[in-house]
Amino acid sequence: MWRLVMLVVGILSLVGCSTVPHSFRPADPLAPIQFSYQSFEDVLSTHVHDGVVSYPGIAADPRFALFLRQLDRIDPNSLPTRNDRLAFWINAYNAFAIKGILDGGSPLTLLGRYRYFIAKASPVGGAAINLYDLEQKVLIPDFREPRIHFAIVCASRSCPKLKSWIYRPERLEEQLEQSARDFINDPTRNRFDREGKIAYLSQIFGWFEPEFAAAAGSLRRYVARYIADPELARAIETVPYDVQFLTYDWRLNGIPPEMSSRADSSR
Repeated sequence: MWRLVMLVVGILSLVGCSTVPHSFRPADPLAPIQFSYQSFEDVLSTHVHDGVVSYPGIAADPRFALFLRQLDRIDPNSLPTRNDRLAFWINAYNAFAIKGILDGGSPLTLLGRYRYFIAKASPVGGAAINLYDLEQKVLIPDFREPRIHFAIVCASRSCPKLKSWIYRPERLEEQLEQSARDFINDPTRNRFDREGKIAYLSQIFGWFEPEFAAAAGSLRRYVARYIADPELARAIETVPYDVQFLTYDWRLNGIPPEMSSRADSSR
């Protein structure tokens, strides 16, 4: 994704896209104790089933707009713990990715990816941030947690499946582990040829290989951590498997929004 997107990133210096906010000043601030993920979890549990997203359903659900307003009323830096802040940004990313589709965006083409990930910024804490900066300049450098790549979902079929629940600070370790296991053991995203000794891995592992290798010593060792079959896990780690990255499928991960809904949501 980012090797292609970076072909147009240079335009940023010319068109004045959003910068990464380091401080936040919500116009109508919420105290951390008042902030709630419940409306977003209700939306996900109602409109996401086995990773298939009903974008028309979300567009018509007032609870989604309520959660987006909350994101603009909270100062993320006021959240007390690392897990609070990491869960916040993961959930915010997934909400903003959904909103980008409802607003008529699509990462299907190179130009579409530029518009979807970079040109569109979403309001948070009285500031604004785009999806590219949220991932590349907040989540990756601030948290150094490779499992985020199994939790954030950019509305495409080769992305991790969007969960029907939100990430909660008190359960974050368990949820990130589950998301890693689910993604790595999903044969539509990663598959292993035992006879040919080839690991066909998601392109996500190619884009972010240095992160995974730094966490485990090598990419294959990282993947082996989460493979459910113990025999296969040992083979991936110890036998010289050739790694090949699969072509990314940028098609939408669900039912597209109605045109009328897109027009309404962008007003």
